Amino acid sequence: MTVKAEQYDVIRKPIITEKTTMASENGAVVFEVAIDANKPQIKDAVEALFGVKVKAVNTTITKGKVKRFRGKTGKRKDVKKAYVMLEEGNTIDVATGL
Repeated sequence: MTVKAEQYDVIRKPIITEKTTMASENGAVVFEVAIDANKPQIKDAVEALFGVKVKAVNTTITKGKVKRFRGKTGKRKDVKKAYVMLEEGNTIDVATGL
């Protein structure tokens, strides 16, 4: 399977927190993905980049918060997260990066 340039654009970075570390014990890996990426695109990108089989992909969008700083109002960006469930026996080491 060849890796296309668009597949690098789909997955932004892995998310490493306490909650995602607990999810990785159950075979799930969490990535920040492009806001317009859909589940089949995310599945294809993960399989091509890491050489693993994906069982399921769940996504969620976290809306950016409105913040004030010195009287000026701003907004953080919206973030889309993908929870990728891997097939039995497949693993991804997110500490090594893309």
